[in-house]
Amino acid sequence: MDIATHRARITSPVFYRIGTGRMQTIPIGPCLIEATGGKSIDIIWGAHGEKFVALPVEEIAAAQDHGHLVLLD
Repeated sequence: MDIATHRARITSPVFYRIGTGRMQTIPIGPCLIEATGGKSIDIIWGAHGEKFVALPVEEIAAAQDHGHLVLLD
């Protein structure tokens, strides 16, 4: 399995739903994007990369289209 890792920046809060149904936010700031070619893409953030979420490719594309997520490389 090939994993493509990209540096990125969240420029506006990106929301996602956790298992309990509550909405959470990926905060503004730097992050890593890891794509494995599947139906979801991992976003990793935090001072030590301790937080992450797997979002559907469509949600990542929408965040990019709206300027909320910018790839840096």
